[in-house]
Amino acid sequence: MSTEPDISIESQDEDARVSTLELFFDLVFVFTITQLTATLAHHPTWEGLLQVVLMLCVIWWMYAAFAWLTNAIPPESVARRLFLLGGMACFLVISLAIPTTFSGDGVLFGAAYLAVVCFHAGLFVGSPAWNTLGDVLSFARFNVAVAVLLIFAGILGNDGWAYALWGVALVLIWVTPRLLRVESGDPIRSASHFVERHGLVVIVALGESVVAVGIGASGQPLTLEMLAVAVLGLALSAGLWWAYFGGDPDEPAEALGAFPVERKAQVGVNAFYYSHTPILLGILAVAAALERAIGHAFDPLDFARALALGGGAAAFFAGDALFRRSLGIGHEAWLLLAGALALGTVPLGTEGSALLQLGALTAVVGACLIGHAASTAPSLTERPTTASK
Repeated sequence: MSTEPDISIESQDEDARVSTLELFFDLVFVFTITQLTATLAHHPTWEGLLQVVLMLCVIWWMYAAFAWLTNAIPPESVARRLFLLGGMACFLVISLAIPTTFSGDGVLFGAAYLAVVCFHAGLFVGSPAWNTLGDVLSFARFNVAVAVLLIFAGILGNDGWAYALWGVALVLIWVTPRLLRVESGDPIRSASHFVERHGLVVIVALGESVVAVGIGASGQPLTLEMLAVAVLGLALSAGLWWAYFGGDPDEPAEALGAFPVERKAQVGVNAFYYSHTPILLGILAVAAALERAIGHAFDPLDFARALALGGGAAAFFAGDALFRRSLGIGHEAWLLLAGALALGTVPLGTEGSALLQLGALTAVVGACLIGHAASTAPSLTERPTTASK
């Protein structure tokens, strides 16, 4: 295998930006979030929540893997672009299978997932980003094992053994980063690109919460209560955006770049996979609840939807707190407090109304933003010390 330097990779520096092809790639994730949101909205049960959590975790694992991929290997050549488009097509098939993955199309989901793994590994082969076939196989074999488990789960259908295989696949995903030892230089070649890439995914997910308001309002008369829910829903989404993006925009990339090379991969996984999973789950749970609330502003919510609204916001804040803690870029106490207060709004939805809970939740987010503005972020000179602990 050739190890000659790749000019396009050598040029990947801290000023690298997300390419238009990567933005195009993200359009599939828009559909993925839409499908997961619809699944939760139509099946607001513990089993429905479990299914959404399992699918989100495995999809996000490989989707985030493509962010690592394009960070190491910019999609500048025709071959790389075609490989990326091939992976995009496979993700589209996965998204199409989401509503019926546990009721007939599980094998299709698993097979498309296996194809995604192959496209991902194929782009690394021959690239100086990973210099040996052994390095490629070190991560690809775990991803293939996950895909095979999903295929067998699809064969078993919707029973306990299928869920057990999904559980094993999820455990394998979560332990994989601790089992890999890749020795090929800096695992994150451009911290600014890496942070921007994941931030755009959060924007995509937040956009779904706005779309959910529109879907719920479709066919509904334009009453004052419906408009109130729509505006509060937008305010809530804007508040979540502000909580995640409202600080120094360069801070996450600077913090990530300050970590020593030997720790950067694990920090990247902690901050951008583990922490972003509850962030994304929280956003789609809120979106699913808003889709129902928009047409029933003065009606009490059932417990599942009230929990989706308050618990979704709580999951978002918990994930954001973990994200900041992983990078050492801010105080998390106000985020954890906001999450606890968000959970406290659930009785307002079940005993009061959707509008009452949404109003209280929006107020909680507003208080959270005030707390964030009042907190003192660590100085740039403190971050290298944090990273070297």
